Amino acid sequence: MKLYYAIGACSLADRIALAEAGIPCEFERVDLHTRTTETGADYAAINPKGYVPALVLDSGEMITENIAILSWIAEQSPKLRPEGPLGWFRLLEALAYISTEVHKSFHTFFVPDVTEEAKEKARALASLRLEYLAASLSETYLLGPELTVADPYLFVIMTWARPNGVVLPATLAAYFERMKARPAVAAALASEGLEV
Repeated sequence: MKLYYAIGACSLADRIALAEAGIPCEFERVDLHTRTTETGADYAAINPKGYVPALVLDSGEMITENIAILSWIAEQSPKLRPEGPLGWFRLLEALAYISTEVHKSFHTFFVPDVTEEAKEKARALASLRLEYLAASLSETYLLGPELTVADPYLFVIMTWARPNGVVLPATLAAYFERMKARPAVAAALASEGLEV
């Protein structure tokens, strides 16, 4: 398999989840500005959406979008999804909220030539979304005492908070440190040359 990624992008969540699952994978960096891969391939020809992540399976089939890729990883490694009759749906619920609300609230910070007023609105929205998660975090991880594929996704988005002036609630700041201490997370950060 091969994961197409960009340094520090949300594709880092997939890299972490793959490591947590013990699923071997190759990684190919994508320059999102030039839309070329580190081997010189035209990324638009690989993934017409033009952004990461994209996971190419051994069969040659490709999965895009974090919700889909992380769900596929959880399907391969059931230890990375919550147990119980509603466990799968709680996971999808968390992934959807992280993707459509939390991730989206940081979009403004990655758009060139954005006004400070727009950034302030984005900070307020990101803080509101993160406060909801902080209030609902009652155990070690987002969906209980065990890590699920939702946790790497939330962790990666939280790496964007401090550089963009978004203050993490105390509960999430402690959660961030727990995540950062996991060997798979530390290895993934190091592989992309990131310090958080």
